[in-house]
Amino acid sequence: MLCMSLTACAGPHMLGGEPGIRVLAQSSLPAPLEVDPATGLRTYRIAPYDKLTVDVVGIEELSKRDVQVDASGRLSLPIAGDVVAAGRTPAELQASVVAQLRKNYLRDPQVSIGLKEAAGQVVTVDGSVREPGMYPVLGGMTLMRAIASAKGVGDFARLDDVVIYRTVQGQRYAALYNLQAIRDARYTDPEIFANDVIVVGDSPSKHLFHDILLALPALSAPLVVALQGK
Repeated sequence: MLCMSLTACAGPHMLGGEPGIRVLAQSSLPAPLEVDPATGLRTYRIAPYDKLTVDVVGIEELSKRDVQVDASGRLSLPIAGDVVAAGRTPAELQASVVAQLRKNYLRDPQVSIGLKEAAGQVVTVDGSVREPGMYPVLGGMTLMRAIASAKGVGDFARLDDVVIYRTVQGQRYAALYNLQAIRDARYTDPEIFANDVIVVGDSPSKHLFHDILLALPALSAPLVVALQGK
């Protein structure tokens, strides 16, 4: 029999069905992004069509200049020329621009690069919300903020029936949340990452958890599972 609180479970529990699911003894989904060991902060990697702000001290052509990464993942900058941006962190891109400027005989270029708009970083919000769609993930977005981006839940949405789907290193996960429990501060509003899919108050999503909920009639924490099917 499954335990009443997931945090008290000794280990994962397998359930049958299509797809098969594995209940995880944790109360949060794994995070998909890298973490900088020096700062403990998430590492962002630039994607095609991202908008950046480039600032080089003393160079008018590159003074607080807004630029967009092209479809091939490159930037074309005055003086510095073409630079590969996609797949790099802002710090890595900054170092590359410094190296390019030095090649063009600038002795000690002072470069800063900031992310203005992350075009490739979106979350999908679906189900019983007022404006389903894809919304940009900026800063520390949470589940409640993502739903607010979709103008809030619908009039008849089930607040105890909110599912987040996430893929991390090829493994698909799902987690069942209760918005009212978050509002009441019974547990933490979870962080949302790019490419997450949130489904609010949609019965087919909750069917995924049907067998588990029969064994766990009262949840004291979010319910997190790994999906075994494709």
